[in-house]
Amino acid sequence: MTTPLLEVCNLSIGFGAADPVVRDVSFRVMPGETLALVGESGSGKTISCRSVLRILPETAQIRSGTINFASASGPTVDLLAIKERAMRAIRGDQISMIFQEPMRSLSPLHRLGDQVAEVLTLHRNLSHTEAKKSVLETFERVGFPDPARVWKSYPFEMSGGMRQRAMIAMAMVAKPELLIADEPTTALDVTTQAQVLGLIKDLQRDTGMAVILVTHDLGVVANMAESVVVMNKGRIMESGPAAAVLGAPAHGYTKKLFAAAPTIPQVANPVERTKSADNILELRSVCKTYTMRAGGWRAPQKITACHQVNLTLERGKTLAVVGESGSGKTTCARIALGAEAPDEGGHVLFRAEANAEPLKIHAMTPAERVGFQKQAQMVFQDPYSSLSPRMRISQTMTEPMEIHKIGTKAERREKAEEMLSWVGLDPSMLVRFPHAFSGGQRQRLSIARALTLNPVLLVCDEPTSALDVSVQEQILKLLEDIRDCMGLSYLFISHDLAVVARIADEVAVMRQGVVVEQAAPDMLFYNPRHPYTRALIAAQPTPDVNRPIDLNLVSQGAGSPASWPDEFRFEGVAAPALTELAPGHKVRCHV
Repeated sequence: MTTPLLEVCNLSIGFGAADPVVRDVSFRVMPGETLALVGESGSGKTISCRSVLRILPETAQIRSGTINFASASGPTVDLLAIKERAMRAIRGDQISMIFQEPMRSLSPLHRLGDQVAEVLTLHRNLSHTEAKKSVLETFERVGFPDPARVWKSYPFEMSGGMRQRAMIAMAMVAKPELLIADEPTTALDVTTQAQVLGLIKDLQRDTGMAVILVTHDLGVVANMAESVVVMNKGRIMESGPAAAVLGAPAHGYTKKLFAAAPTIPQVANPVERTKSADNILELRSVCKTYTMRAGGWRAPQKITACHQVNLTLERGKTLAVVGESGSGKTTCARIALGAEAPDEGGHVLFRAEANAEPLKIHAMTPAERVGFQKQAQMVFQDPYSSLSPRMRISQTMTEPMEIHKIGTKAERREKAEEMLSWVGLDPSMLVRFPHAFSGGQRQRLSIARALTLNPVLLVCDEPTSALDVSVQEQILKLLEDIRDCMGLSYLFISHDLAVVARIADEVAVMRQGVVVEQAAPDMLFYNPRHPYTRALIAAQPTPDVNRPIDLNLVSQGAGSPASWPDEFRFEGVAAPALTELAPGHKVRCHV
């Protein structure tokens, strides 16, 4: 029998005098195998994996257990018993980890290329030139279109998805024996996710690398894992081969996870919808170009974030903008909220009430801006970054009302308590700080804060991307209920088509700054015409081991626009017009 590469036995971890947060956890990983740790936020997945690398918080105590690592290049060692110097030689070289939050894991003061190359200079003694060559090759393999530009960029110059790709490159560049991937694709769009999962599989074939995959996405598990361990509240609920656990889950908790997983519906016939003339928001001929400094004597480089975007949001409806990281989705959202000005010739119109004179968002006076900010609010992708860690929730919730001079102190407190109840949180939580909440609760707080001013328009920027499936289900249900009760209109930014299929009335698919296809969800999923839309649908993982992701179809649509079929091909921003091929179904193609 083959010796396990990693064997965790009876691991228990606690904090202070409290009960253990991880209790008697045992699992093993064979060489070349992929083991998936599945469970909700707070189930103990991440802290169990961090104990392998001994990077737990200072207050954490390992109360029992052993973690044996059988490297091909040395004897079997107990990672909890060896000295720190020996552990440093293993950490980052033989065992690497991809962290969930790249902005908190990457140094903001160093260029990405130098940070990734540091692994090779420390553990492989490569020269700077050799390390740079290897890093650029790895950048290309994880899907960066311009590796040289990424090499000299700082983390803050990259989007969330791009930073996650850099983290993945850092973990993989040394070709470790064991890769611990903590939600490695949570912040990635589905096409990049499919390519990254394919990349991990390729590296496993090339190097025999084993993988521990920490995830809440059962579709990812079905495509990657040979074995599955399901955790809840620090205990293992169910474990076994992936086909058995996913095909016939025995534990009630595993069944609950399956029931909450969003999927793209199989629609037999598209439903025709009539368009209303009551539009709350319109983007007309919106373009946005940024100038990026090239350094030295080189001329500044112009980057087009979005080009000739025309979007219309009906009152009381949800318009979803879908696309990969860097496609221009968030730029459009910022322009819609007046946080960015469109290039000359672009117009953004907002009507707070039906048949009212439109407000030109791109040309507001200071007084108009104050009024508009009360009527349009944003729910951000990362609630931890958008909530001040130094302010109690009571201050966070009442601050918007104080800024706009709404109500007395008692009335503001009462409104804050009411909004917390709306989002399913107890008003007694107002005395807490943000760090005392889980990810799903913090996202609820962000929604509650946005609702305190009674807006009519809510812009949601990836509000569920970092949440596990059961919490995601709760947040989507909450957003639907609030929209219907308050008559809100949503501009919903996402890369997850399963989420969009559930909540949206209209979907616009963006790629490299232009809208390539636009239709109602059932029409779009029933009859996708553009190669990129087809790639997005093909890349959506499903929790079925018999339906793997078709990487060939994904790579065709997710490739360069110059490689698409003649009907859809374009280069740069010289794209064909958006043409209505059927009532309500627009596709960017040559007619």
